[in-house]
Order: sequence, then structure tokens, then C-alpha cells
Amino acid sequence: MKTSYVSTSIPYVNARPHVGFALELVQADVIARWRRLQDNDTFFLTGTDENAFKNVQAAAREGLSPRQLCDRNAAVFQDLARALDISHDAFIRSSSDAHFRGASRFWLACRKEDIVLRQYHGLYCVGCEDFYLKRDLADGRCPVHGVEPEIVEETNYFFRLSAWQKPLETLIASGKLRILPETRRNEALGFIRQGLQDFSISRNRERSGGWGVPVPGDASQVMYVWFDALTNYLTGPGYGSNVDSFERYWRKCANSIHVIGKDILKFHAIYWPAMLLSAGLPLPGTIFVHGHLTVEGRKIGKSQGNAVDPFPLIRRFGADALRYYLLRAVRSGEDGDVSAARLRELYNSDLANGLGNLVRRLEALCERSGCRPPDTRDTHVPSDVSGSLDRFDFAGALRAIWRQVQILNREIDETRPWELLKNQQAESLSEHLSAWIGAVLDISRVLRPFLPGTARRIEAGFSKSLIKKSQPLFPRLT
Repeated sequence: MKTSYVSTSIPYVNARPHVGFALELVQADVIARWRRLQDNDTFFLTGTDENAFKNVQAAAREGLSPRQLCDRNAAVFQDLARALDISHDAFIRSSSDAHFRGASRFWLACRKEDIVLRQYHGLYCVGCEDFYLKRDLADGRCPVHGVEPEIVEETNYFFRLSAWQKPLETLIASGKLRILPETRRNEALGFIRQGLQDFSISRNRERSGGWGVPVPGDASQVMYVWFDALTNYLTGPGYGSNVDSFERYWRKCANSIHVIGKDILKFHAIYWPAMLLSAGLPLPGTIFVHGHLTVEGRKIGKSQGNAVDPFPLIRRFGADALRYYLLRAVRSGEDGDVSAARLRELYNSDLANGLGNLVRRLEALCERSGCRPPDTRDTHVPSDVSGSLDRFDFAGALRAIWRQVQILNREIDETRPWELLKNQQAESLSEHLSAWIGAVLDISRVLRPFLPGTARRIEAGFSKSLIKKSQPLFPRLT
């Protein structure tokens, strides 16, 4: 059996999750569920990044310890995964003992010549947890957070990223390390070709409030959050704690993918592969990079003050409706605007009037005619659905599925089965209903990765010995 490994990034827990992370969760969940549908033994990891200095600052502002803040907010991220019906196999918290052990082991696995102690003076953005060169600033400000970076001077350990410039360029240019979409691959190559700079991988323990993974052999330092956080992709499947699981889902897995946002491309496409090469470990197969969600064209973010809470949207429209919107209305790899009005529009047009109406009218016809479910059969997956998913084009896959919904609704309108029922043409009606139910079940099975709750309801309803009209899948919103 083939194995697959799918991961999200792990977000900071300095604040509650916003709808931008819901987008990433849902996209990764579709990939994981799709691979399971193809009989892949799939491990799906998500979690939270808890060792950042911004978490220490957020805790201090609330009068909490970092542990108290992380425990409270990590629970909310777990609640979001449950609310969105995310099928993750593990939820990693980077403050856990198992992660600490694995991160320490990884540090020691890197080549000794790649980790050096240096005095450093640089421009640091707390929001990014990253140092910047002047050339990378926008009018003297962080290009992501729009704030002037702090000047930091201290002695840190550095990773010799510059030593891996040529190997990284070759890996990405050759496609051995696959980065999608193509624009992000080109962006990574452009960054490499500017000349890679060594980067700091530790922080002064005192300045960090003592919070973080201790550097092995040096009690005065803790690991830089982006060094320890990236190792979650190893510690999640068992690096340092479960040899068999790690061997299966990382070392011997040829079908692995990181799902990340475009603002952390550098860390995942450049820093992380170099670190893995230094440690002598396999690289991920694919890095899929999604865009940002915006509100009126402005990126959603905790620091921007425009974060959209996904929980009220789930309560109002339902988890599958929000999943549908994020997958259908946001083009793969691109930015997309969040709009409750647009969500409502798609809900009524596609979910209530489209799929919901199809299922409802078939249930009613079956109840009136006494039609029974057809014999089970192999699911037909349209090539335009599988082809779209192979490209991570979620909207394209859903468009292909909804074409089948439209075709069935049109066939029912043209066949006018209610007249067959009225004229007691039972044999002809039964043939039509059996074919339509089989087609709806095909749709529901292909929908499992996208709208899992909806797919379960459809399959349960049309698998009963007596099919009856149930509550609407998506009650129309007025």
C-alpha cells in the first residue's frame, strides 16, 4: 500500500485562529481525504507553534504564563479542527516533551560545521520572528507587518545556509523538490539566486523569557522558533519517539506534501530543505502554497486587527457550507476575499438550489414510489475531478462535480418522473430513479473529501431499505 503524508503549517497561538487558517486546514483535509479515497495509507498532521517570542509577549499582556496562554489558545485551534470536520491523525503542540526531544535530536543530527556561534547585529521583526536585511524592507518597514524592525545585538548560533545554495537551487529548478504554484517556485529560486545568507537559529534564553527548546549543550540559548517549529513535521510522525511511524510516514514516504501560506515560503522552501540535507534526512515531495484571505483587499491577520473569526460563520452557515466557500470561491494558490454576502450567495445557488434540491426531490420521488436503493457499484470519478485535485485545483474539482449535479437536475426536469408516477408507469420510473440514485451516490462519494458531513448524510439516506424524505441538506436562507 502506498503511503502519504500531509501537513499544515503550525500557527502561533498568541491569539485565536482566524478564517485564514481555516482555509489551510480545509485544503489540507481535502488532500488527505482524497488520498485515503485512493487507498493510500495517509498520515495527516496539524497543530500549534507555541515557542515563539510573540507568545511570550501576548501572555505577559494578559498577565498569564506562556504555558497558560498556550494551553488555552491551543485548545481553540483544536476546537476549530473539530468544528470543520478535519480528519487529522495527530495534533502536535510544539511545547510538548516529545517535540522537545525530537527538536534536540534534530539539532544534534545537523552537520557540526553547519552550526556556528557568532556575534550578531541585525534588524528583527517580532511579528515574523525573523531577521531582515535592509534590502528586504519596504520603506524601512517589515513587508508583512508594516512595522519598523527592532535592532537586536546578541550572540547566537547560526545555520550555514550559504553552504547549501547550489544544492537547493538544483533541487528546486529540477523539480525534485516540487513547489506549486509555479509562481512560488520562481519566487523561491529568485530568493536563492540573490545569494543565501546564514541565519540565526537560537535566541538568548534570558531575552526569550526562558521559553523555548533549550539548545543542546548551551543552557544560555533556546532554539529560534523557526528552527524548532519546522521540525514538527518530523516529530509529529514520530522522530525521536516512534521509529516505525517515522520510517513509514517520512523516511520511506515518497508522497509527502506541506500545505503552507505564501508568507512563510522562504522558511519551508529554503531553510527547511537545507536543514534536512544537513541532518541527512529525506526532503518533502511537494510544497503547496496557498494565498491569503483578504477583507476588502487587505490581508487578514491578527496584527492587522481585521481577523475574521470562523466560528460564527460555522454556526450560521454550517461547517460544510464554509468548507465549500473556501474551496470554491478562493482560487488555488491565489488570494481571495472573504465575504459573508458571497458565502450566502453560493450557499443558496449551489448548495440549497443545486445539490440540496437534487437530493430532496429524489428522496420525495422514492418515498412516493417505494423505490429501493440500487445495488452497490464501483464509484466513477470523473477525470476532470481527479485531474484538478492532482493540481490542487479545488475550485476546478468542485466545478466538475457541480456539472454532474446540474446534469441530473436537468434530466429530472426533462424526464418529468412525477408524470410517470401519476400514470403508474412503475417500471420506467424505477429504472430512472435507480440510475439517478446511483449517480447521486457517485457524487456523494467524490464529495467526501470536500463536504464530508454532507456526503455521509446522502449515503446514509439513499442506503436505507425504504428511502424517505429527510431534513433538507441545506435549508434555503431568506
